[in-house]
Amino acid sequence: MVGRLHAVVGPSGAGKDTLIDAARAVRRDLAVARRVITRPTSAGGEDFEGVSVEEFDRRLEAGEFALHWEAHGLKYGVPIEIEIALNEGRDVVFNGSRAILPEAYALYPNMGVLLITASPEVLAERLAARGRESRAEIEKRLARAEYDIAPGLPVRRVNNDGALDEAVAAFLAALQPERV
Repeated sequence: MVGRLHAVVGPSGAGKDTLIDAARAVRRDLAVARRVITRPTSAGGEDFEGVSVEEFDRRLEAGEFALHWEAHGLKYGVPIEIEIALNEGRDVVFNGSRAILPEAYALYPNMGVLLITASPEVLAERLAARGRESRAEIEKRLARAEYDIAPGLPVRRVNNDGALDEAVAAFLAALQPERV
C-alpha cells in the first residue's frame, strides 16, 4: 500500500510547524519532509535546509525535488526522498503553499490538504512574538491571511486558536479521516 501525502497550508502564524512537530511526536511512523529553502538556516523558524539560489537551481535541474515553488521572494523544494516513505506505505506531511496544490494533487492524486487556521488576532500575536517581521510586514501577512484553496481538492480544516492539545487531536484526526 502506498502512503498518503498531506500538504499542510495556512497563513503565517497559524501554527503549521508546531502542529506538524506535535503530530510527529505522537505518530512516530509519520514522515515529515524537510524543505529546502533559499534563505539562511540562521533565519530560524522551522527545521529546513538553507541553500543559495544557485544550489537550489542546481538541485532542481538534477531532479532532486518532488515539488518546488516560489513564494515571498524565496524558492522552496520538497526533496524527492518523500517517494521512499510513500512507497513504504508511510504518510508524509509537508509545509506547503496553496499555489503548488493543484500541481501537487496532479502528481499525488491521493494527497490530502490540511488547512490550518487561526483568528486574525491570534495570527497577529504570534507573528509579533516571532520578532522576525516589522509591524508593516505583519500587516501585509495578515492581509493575505484569507485562504482560498483551488476548488476540487480534498481539504480538511484544523482550527489552531485554542489549546494546543485540541488542535493536535484535530490535526491527527484530519490525517486519518477514513478512520475517524
